[in-house]
Amino acid sequence: MATSPPTRRPPRGDGRVALIEAAIRVGARQGLRGLTLRSVAADAGVSHGLVRHHFGSREQLVDEALEHAARISMSTGDLEPGTGDPADFSRALEDLVAANPELQAFQYEMAMEARRRPELLATNHTVYEQYRQATQRELVRMGLADDPALAHAVFAMLDGLVLQKVLFGKPIEPALEWLRTMLKALQATEAAPAKRGSRRRRVDSADAVEGQPT
Repeated sequence: MATSPPTRRPPRGDGRVALIEAAIRVGARQGLRGLTLRSVAADAGVSHGLVRHHFGSREQLVDEALEHAARISMSTGDLEPGTGDPADFSRALEDLVAANPELQAFQYEMAMEARRRPELLATNHTVYEQYRQATQRELVRMGLADDPALAHAVFAMLDGLVLQKVLFGKPIEPALEWLRTMLKALQATEAAPAKRGSRRRRVDSADAVEGQPT
């Protein structure tokens, strides 16, 4: 009599993350329609009951998978390196996408599904806002304007380039280098008025000293 192979339980402490990573793989390949608790269980090699025990519903699993994917992307793609140097901005982004395209494909799949399933809008909006805020913080470190619209524009460039990398697999680093060059130019433009103001203050101070009686 044939017996079913034993289910493999994820390592203790890592089980929830292992299931989230399985959800990302399934969602990237099959979209939301194919992302079920059973399909995630099959990909992870565990029982359906274990997935339900961890997450309770598909909606909870999708929410946590989106948040996990965003955390990984932000922490490993140098979106916010913290240096304030445009040369470091998104330096590792192409390597991140090339190494794990499913991580990005999953996020795009879920974003497009949000057009058809309004219940996904809130989580997708939160994820995109996290990306935008991280971009804005790094732009401020560069000495650029603390402007949500500027951060929106810069992140939209990154978002479009990543989508093209996922779709076509072609290099995006040359385009990223142009983006960094534009940020350097903007950084120099922002710094110029401050330098002129500093020179003007020194001249005014010198004039005041010369005008004092001896």
